[in-house]
Amino acid sequence: MSSTLWLTAVAMVAFAGNSLLARLALVDGAIDAAGFTGIRLASGAAVLALIAMRARPVGGTEPTIGGSWASALALFVYAIAFSLAYVKLGAAVGALVLFTAVQATMIGWGLLQGERPSRRETAGLTVAFAAFVLWLAPAVTRPDPLGTVLMIAAGAAWGVYSLRGKAAGDPMRATAGNFIRTLPLAVPLVIVSLWQDGVTAEGLILALASGCVASALGYIVWYRALAGLTALAAAIVQLSVPVIAALGAVLFLSETLSLGFVVAAAFVLGGIGFALFARQR
Repeated sequence: MSSTLWLTAVAMVAFAGNSLLARLALVDGAIDAAGFTGIRLASGAAVLALIAMRARPVGGTEPTIGGSWASALALFVYAIAFSLAYVKLGAAVGALVLFTAVQATMIGWGLLQGERPSRRETAGLTVAFAAFVLWLAPAVTRPDPLGTVLMIAAGAAWGVYSLRGKAAGDPMRATAGNFIRTLPLAVPLVIVSLWQDGVTAEGLILALASGCVASALGYIVWYRALAGLTALAAAIVQLSVPVIAALGAVLFLSETLSLGFVVAAAFVLGGIGFALFARQR
């Protein structure tokens, strides 16, 4: 139980760290969105490929990598939209929009597949959706529209990737395969970025940290943590990611959180959490 707790905590910090690293790299122009995306995916692919090969049993007949081209495309769309969005959005705001879009995509897919929410689930989701819409509505406080749309697209793509991952078999080999399959798109982004002098030494380090540590190693830690978590616990614990990102944004990026954001985040995350609990009753 203790190891599961620590693994889960590390994974959530890694996921929130992606938002902080992206914002830190992109806000001051240390790297452009294309370069950050390409280096993140390529370095993540390299780390995951090495780990997948080392984890393969000696004499094993299973392929070293799994995954699919469709999942790889969803992963790439998430990564590029994520980077472009963080040119416009703060780390805390981006994490909340991303998380909400991911949950909305996965819940929406369940509804399309015939799932019928209970009254408690409906109440929780209604509160979350209403709080999200009301937060976006005021012209004075709403986040950048283009950045918000891009982050919603990133969240939708990550939701699709997550849904496809449920039937992907070994998550380690599937993730390695999906990252590797993004290379035909990721490498040209890096080349174009380097050609346009869009990568500084600082930007390169931040992108590598995002790809090698927060993405590749973060996913590995998360998969190990999942072995000790129920499906409900795994869903609930991810509510902490926007909170951790918000705290990190204040501490490391000097972002200021408005009262409207704090209230909206509480209602959005609380509503989703209530709906998830209600589903298990």
